[in-house]
Amino acid sequence: MAEQCYLCVDLGAESGRVLAGLFDGTTVRTQELHRFRNGPVSVGGTLRWDLVNLWREIQTGIAKGATEFGDSIQSIGVDTWGVDFALLSETEELLGLPYCYRDSRTNGLMEHSFTQVPRAEIFEQTGLQFMEINTLYQLVAMNQKNPALMEQAATFLMIPDFLNWLLSGSKVVEFTNATTSQCFNATTRDWAFDMLGKLGLPTQMFPNVVDPGTNLGTLREDVARNAGCSRFNVVVPATHDTGSAVVAVPTQKTGSSNWAYISSGTWSLMGLEIPKANTSPRALELNVTNEGGVDGTYRLLKNIMGLWLVQQCRASFERQGRSYDYTTLTQLAADAPAFRSLIDPDDSRFLSPDDMPSAIASWCRETGQPEPETDGQMVRCCLEALALKYRQVLRWMEELEGTKVEVVHIVGGGTKNDLLNQFTANACGCSVVAGPDEGTGIGNILIQARTAGEIGSLSDIRDVVRASSQLKDYEPSNRDAWDGAAAKLDELKSQINK
Repeated sequence: MAEQCYLCVDLGAESGRVLAGLFDGTTVRTQELHRFRNGPVSVGGTLRWDLVNLWREIQTGIAKGATEFGDSIQSIGVDTWGVDFALLSETEELLGLPYCYRDSRTNGLMEHSFTQVPRAEIFEQTGLQFMEINTLYQLVAMNQKNPALMEQAATFLMIPDFLNWLLSGSKVVEFTNATTSQCFNATTRDWAFDMLGKLGLPTQMFPNVVDPGTNLGTLREDVARNAGCSRFNVVVPATHDTGSAVVAVPTQKTGSSNWAYISSGTWSLMGLEIPKANTSPRALELNVTNEGGVDGTYRLLKNIMGLWLVQQCRASFERQGRSYDYTTLTQLAADAPAFRSLIDPDDSRFLSPDDMPSAIASWCRETGQPEPETDGQMVRCCLEALALKYRQVLRWMEELEGTKVEVVHIVGGGTKNDLLNQFTANACGCSVVAGPDEGTGIGNILIQARTAGEIGSLSDIRDVVRASSQLKDYEPSNRDAWDGAAAKLDELKSQINK
């Protein structure tokens, strides 16, 4: 068959891009049309997302796609990070620039919410891990600090759904991103209206939830006119970027729980694909999460701080006049001594520090360890910390689902970091398969192709991914040293938690 073109809008916390996905019925390839910067903007002491500028850049990408691919474009799909949202008034006015999840206004509000609805009840309904960045606590913060704005809110849309409204005029929320909010009931598969009401949140603003693969209709006429393109379809993929990334895991064992995934980028999200949410008492104790996937599956996973640690170290080095690309930083880390300084990457001080190396140094001082003295030592500390966290989370997942994981699939930008991938194999004690690096974009594109009738099952999609990707295998080594490091880190964390 002739190649069909599907446009993918993929927004991350650090950058965004518009991709063309070209599918010939057997393989898919991607072509970057437009890349642009993203990141929270400080506005009056708060952290916000500049959605107006992002929308301008997205339209630029659509126009470039129209110029190159014309009438072969079948549809467009959007994926973004989770938890953040926009509010529209009754007259469809955007009610303020949406907050970034790293904004401090939610500090302390998670514990406050437990005085209204017990922690166990929230987990039983939503199945979501407890993090102050969750949509639920952002809404509680807004309800407390800006009730007048909440009174004006007629429609709640998560970030990709807001962009879909701009593209198509459709006001719905897609399932996979709804499940990141801690406002969604994992059992009824609808908004947790009773819980939301107990927290004093207006429930009438929550729209219908649709499945990934839903066709929302065609591009708005003005969007198509401005981009110089036809009014092709707007299709929701798994709009949460991790949901799309997991679609593109090249496993041959769809439906089995003996493989795990890591979507590796600014955040690392590690888990299993399971048929229904795990809301057991042990899952609550471990503070894991159940996020929606394609075909009604759930992703039992844990958020891990991810390459944010390295990104922020790099930014700090640059402020001090030392500029590196990531390849150079990784080589410096490879040359640094092993296990010199061990940290817990999910310590709260690493979420939004003024200076990441200073935050890492403070953790080392508190635990009586030497502080990293060179840039290579600092980055190696981050990469070893991630691999050791992956090990811990993998053991949790195996325990919760009663399985033994044989292979860990890594998708996303982190697949390019050979050192971290080898560390992951060593720490987890199992095979690691890295690729594709464009996992999120490919997953987005192939769900659109399935909506168009070009692909059948989720297993078929993964067959296409394998046929289209260069995968790299890593086997574990140096197991005893990693076992020792894991035991030492457990002791250090107990010091911090006393």
